[in-house]
Amino acid sequence: MQDSPAAQATRKPSRIQLRNRKRILDAALEVFSAHGYRGATLDQIAEEAGISKPNILYYFEGKEEIHVTLLNHLMDEWLAPLRAVDPEGDPLEELLTYVQRKLEMARDLPRESRLFANEILQGAPRMTPHLESVLRPLVDQTAQLISGWIAVGRLAPVDPRHLLFSIWATTQHYADFDAQVRVLMDEAEVHAGAAAHLERMFRRLLTP
Repeated sequence: MQDSPAAQATRKPSRIQLRNRKRILDAALEVFSAHGYRGATLDQIAEEAGISKPNILYYFEGKEEIHVTLLNHLMDEWLAPLRAVDPEGDPLEELLTYVQRKLEMARDLPRESRLFANEILQGAPRMTPHLESVLRPLVDQTAQLISGWIAVGRLAPVDPRHLLFSIWATTQHYADFDAQVRVLMDEAEVHAGAAAHLERMFRRLLTP
């Protein structure tokens, strides 16, 4: 008889268990990013992972727990570049570096970006507590930092929150609308052109 997920949590997972959890989460990321939460099923995840549905339920209580686990991992990774903005650094270069890091994430983590976008489009039913307890304080802190730089003339006047929204929109677009971008662009390497364009755009916007 298999242990419950609660019983498993009291023991350190074995190497095989860690590997199987990773296979499940990798498969779930593929399924959720393609079909959204509502369209995804445990059967699809099981087929993608090459693991039986009962085996998946040995590691996770159900689809929602898998989805929330992915979102929590994603938020930690997604917010790392914003946390890395250095209050002691050059304001313009810190923000331009943030833009480039977000664009790199759109290039390297397109499934994660679509997973997050799908959750937000559905009203963030599983992520609202995380947005309120983690994202909001970090955005408040960053907005205050940007306002301070503006006040002493180190950045051109902008609304800090709308600036962040613009950065997110212009960088994550290349992940969330990748199919459209590749139809409309002739360049072999879309992100090289995007990086140069976004740096010029935000440098002109933010230079005092």
